[in-house]
Amino acid sequence: MSMAKDFAAELTSVNVQTKDLQSETTITQEHIDNDAAVRRILLERGVVPEDLSAEEDVKKVERRLASEKKNAIENKRK
Repeated sequence: MSMAKDFAAELTSVNVQTKDLQSETTITQEHIDNDAAVRRILLERGVVPEDLSAEEDVKKVERRLASEKKNAIENKRK
């Protein structure tokens, strides 16, 4: 569901520029509205976010891959 959150954040970014939003309150509300709109669209299209499997955190994957690579190199030396 990260892509949906990214899309909502990108909408906010674009709207901050095009609507010339400047206060934290209006930018925060814009982000909340965009999150709700993306969620509404997903639900209308039959996608329930809570029913989707969670994506593994990118940083966690990077750490795991680095660790696996390190272990593979160490095992290769043995």
